[in-house]
This record gives sequence, C-alpha cells and structure tokens, in this order.
Amino acid sequence: MQLTVVVPTRDEADNIADLVHRLGVALEGVDAEILFVDDSTDDTVAAIHRAATTSALPVRVIHRDRPTGGLGGAVVAGMRAAHANVCVVMDGDLQHPPEVVPELLERFAEGDADVVVASRYAGGGDSEGLDGATRTLVSRVSTMLTKAMFPIRLSGCSDPMTGFFLVDRRRVPLDALRPRGFKILLEILARADLRIAEIGFRFAGRTGGRSKASMQQGMRFLGQLAGLRFGKMSVFAVIGAFGAVANLAIMWALTSVGMSYVWAAILAAEATIIGNFLLQERFVFADMRERASGGWVRFAKSFTFNNAEAALRIPVLALMVETWHISSVLAAGITLAVAFVVRFVFHSLVVYAPQRPGPPSRSRRFIEELDAEMVRPGEL
Repeated sequence: MQLTVVVPTRDEADNIADLVHRLGVALEGVDAEILFVDDSTDDTVAAIHRAATTSALPVRVIHRDRPTGGLGGAVVAGMRAAHANVCVVMDGDLQHPPEVVPELLERFAEGDADVVVASRYAGGGDSEGLDGATRTLVSRVSTMLTKAMFPIRLSGCSDPMTGFFLVDRRRVPLDALRPRGFKILLEILARADLRIAEIGFRFAGRTGGRSKASMQQGMRFLGQLAGLRFGKMSVFAVIGAFGAVANLAIMWALTSVGMSYVWAAILAAEATIIGNFLLQERFVFADMRERASGGWVRFAKSFTFNNAEAALRIPVLALMVETWHISSVLAAGITLAVAFVVRFVFHSLVVYAPQRPGPPSRSRRFIEELDAEMVRPGEL
C-alpha cells in the first residue's frame, strides 16, 4: 500500500462522513487507506463504520478504551498499525483540508525529505481558522518558544506545532517517542534527525464538534517541551541564576560603599552580561557555534541585546523602587527572572541561528571542478 492516512479522533462524529468522502475524492487513483484511532465517548466509531460502507478507500478503526498519550499516543498507535510506511497524520475536524494530502504526497515523491509539514506559516499558508486573537497569539508564542528550544532540529520547520504532516515511519524511532498531548510532530522532530520539507496550507475553521484546546492541554504542552529540551534550557537557567546571584552580589557591594543603586545596577549588569556570554558559549550553545555566525559577531549580538534589555529593565527597576517602595535588591531579582525567558529565546533564535551557506567561492569551484576532472573515467 502506498499511503495510510492516520486520523486520531475524539468525539468527532459530526465530521466523519464528510472527511471520508473528501479523502476518497482527493486520493482517487492512490493505493491508500484511512485509519482512524479513536478515543471517543460518543458514537464516532458508529459514524466511521457507516462512512466505510460508501467510502472509495478502505477504512479501518482502532478504538482505544484506555487511551494513553492523548492525541500523540493515538498517532503513534496508528503509525504502528498502518499498512503503508508513508503516513499522513491529520485531524478529524476538517480544519486540515483533505485536498492538501495529494500535495504532501507529491512533495514527498521528490525524494529529498523524510517528513513533509503542512504549515500555516509557510508560503501560501495562513492560520485564519484559529478561534480568535487570543488563540492566534498563543499559537505564535508557542511556536516561537518551541523553535527557540530546538533551533537546529526545527530550523527547516516554520510550524512545528501543526498536526498535519506526512512522514516515512521507517525514519522515526517509534519506540523512543514519549507522546503526551497534542504536539506529536514536535516529539518526532525533536527525537529524530529528519530531512524536512514544507508546503503552505490554509487552516480552515471548525465545521462540527468542539475544540479540544484547554488550559490542561497547554500545561501538557509545556511539560512536553520541558521534557524534550530540559537539558539545554536547564543549563541556561543555571548560568542565568549564577549570573543573577553575581549581579545582586556586585550591586549589594557597590551600594554598600555608597554608590547609587542605579549606577550599581548598570555596572553589575555589564559584568554579568560578559560573564554569562562566556559560560553560555562553553556550556549551553557549544553544539550550535559551528553553524552560527563568528564569535565576535555572536558576542556583539548578545552584548547589544542584553544591554538593550538592561536599558529597559533599569527604568522598570527604578519604578518598582521609587513608586512601589520595593527593596532595590528584591526588585532587581524580579526583573532578572522575567528577563530569563526573553534572553533564552533571543539567543537561540538570533545569536546562534544557523547561517545559510552562501554560494561557493571561485577558488572552491575551481578545486571542485579539478577534482571531478581527475577522477573522471577514462578509456583504455
């Protein structure tokens, strides 16, 4: 079989018939199957069986009485049970248009990718189907934070939070996956070094059922993110905490000898900015330096950003001390804690961002052409 479409469902009975019909039309002539992995408590399974009787494609369903791993666990179960090695994963709520599936398959057929992501943020894509400005903002911020925590693995993916993608399961270590909640693509990309391609798609509005997004799912996502990237961010946090302690110690020492707390905060910030950069180079971002810009450029970016952040933080510090009458040392500690996340995101996405390779130099091209000529087969 050429393709298995894996559809995790939970209480999506209203959308099943339309989804199956549209997939049958979109995949006409493709040797494909539809595999539902269902965690529903309504009559979704009955709706799947009814749709299967008129479907142009074979339809199977796995109902999990005791679902583990949430939607991600359902996807992994579907990939294990698929009859094809090439799997398309999509939601059952019709916000992932079935008509896009042939585009994913066509892009995969080019042979240079292990996973093809249907992205809301790639060329031609949009996220207009998200419910309101708040959910749109949450999606954007979550994507930015995720890419900051995995800047190398996700450098070729503009939408690691999407649930719509094609993957060759032979390239995925299924036993190593630890799915929890919605973001299975993030789990796959973080645990496997895959070649990524993208196509843009328009995220449609929901036509039936109800959204499963909730505060609980948000907390699961944060837990998943921490579990996947705890190492790098924890070291960044330790260095940041060390820098914060050093910052406060320097500030306390300077204010103790009569210096104004504002000037003390400025000098403490400059000293810890330099110290933190050196420690981060060695212990946090060492694996990213080779693909990033040069050392002095990295330092300039880091130093400039941290000074800009400090320039904003110092007035806030003064406001907290002068208006709210908070201890200057306590106020500095609060502002440093808030700055931690902002600093991590900037350093991951900007300071240590992988550089796009430029065109080879003339001397490099000459050497490559000479080498090719030297090993060209001759005639006897």
